[in-house]
Amino acid sequence: MRVHYLQCFQPFFAILFVKNKFYNVLARQCSGHKHLKGADSVKKRNVAIIGQGRSGKNIHGAYFRSENNAYYRVKYVVDLDAFRRSVAEDIYPGCKTFSDYTELYGLEDIDLVVNCTYSNLHYTITKDLLMHGKNVLVEKPFARTRYECDELIQLAADKGLTLAVFQQSFFAPFYLFTQEKIKEGILGDILQINIRYNGFSRRWDWQTLQKRCGGGIYNTGPHPIGFALGYLDFDPNTEVKYSRLGTALTSGDSDDFAKFLLTAPGKPVIDVEVTSCDAYSDENIRIIGKKGTLQCTANSYRYIYIKDGENPERPVVENFLHDEQGNPIYCSEKLIQHEEHGRFDGTAFDVGTASFYKQLYWKLTEGRSMDVTPEMARDIIGVIETIHAQNPLPVKY
Repeated sequence: MRVHYLQCFQPFFAILFVKNKFYNVLARQCSGHKHLKGADSVKKRNVAIIGQGRSGKNIHGAYFRSENNAYYRVKYVVDLDAFRRSVAEDIYPGCKTFSDYTELYGLEDIDLVVNCTYSNLHYTITKDLLMHGKNVLVEKPFARTRYECDELIQLAADKGLTLAVFQQSFFAPFYLFTQEKIKEGILGDILQINIRYNGFSRRWDWQTLQKRCGGGIYNTGPHPIGFALGYLDFDPNTEVKYSRLGTALTSGDSDDFAKFLLTAPGKPVIDVEVTSCDAYSDENIRIIGKKGTLQCTANSYRYIYIKDGENPERPVVENFLHDEQGNPIYCSEKLIQHEEHGRFDGTAFDVGTASFYKQLYWKLTEGRSMDVTPEMARDIIGVIETIHAQNPLPVKY
């Protein structure tokens, strides 16, 4: 694979170019996560989790406590809040808790530290942990800037450590399904893909603040932006053609309205929205091809398409159209078309998390490569950084 470097704060950016489309490999990772081959014989790895908020407790912690986890044991938990530490001691039997992550530095029995702290601390705490010889999985967003991401990637490489970024949505069944249908060609050449991560709600927590690296595209955005780059095959010539950020219902000073267009030469237009003020968003992804359209949410899908040869050719008529009596008419026909629909088994939060952690285990134990790399997460941050540079918001807090 070749790595092309982004220019910070420029509308043009380059991203990791993968010669073989990674989604083919990802699809294989999502099968059989409930019955893991050889799981009974693997040696469990010791984990320390920093942070027991929504992500640390309800996503990572939920996986570690689930039947899908045959690979890890939670040995240590760090949280500033005494109540959260008390809860951790109950839900992770035998774990030891600390109020300060620096207590982990001298412990030699930690195989992986999961960094689920405030977003603005992802870079500094991950750097500290790497400097002290710890393998790290950091929650998204990877960092605030591409420069910070590059620094962490280089530091991990220099120290021979594993660094991973929790972009588990690449393993989501609905995303993998869309990539499969694109590859099959059933929709024809793809012209446009719409990605919607929208809702109608208010927020007033720390993730609404710029100083906390909050806002819609830093918090939710890594998922749809990752999809967008995936649909563009990680083309190094991808551009942010248009972007707009704004505030609507948020109590903070960071974005809760985002609209942007990404594309690359010879590739479809990717139209992305991440907003809290859309009350009628009934799809996550819509793929528009020359022969059909696919629409899906995280839970279900439907698509309509036509097949070559089933509908007669329509040579262009240069004069006006008319019926048998000579009256003007509009182009009208009944296409022979096909429609399919169904539901997905699992989401990014169960199947996706289990698949991600399975790959991470083999990375830690045998040095196997992972399909979702820090470089990909860095390129996602590069897009976010570009959009913020094009749409600076006033800092109020």
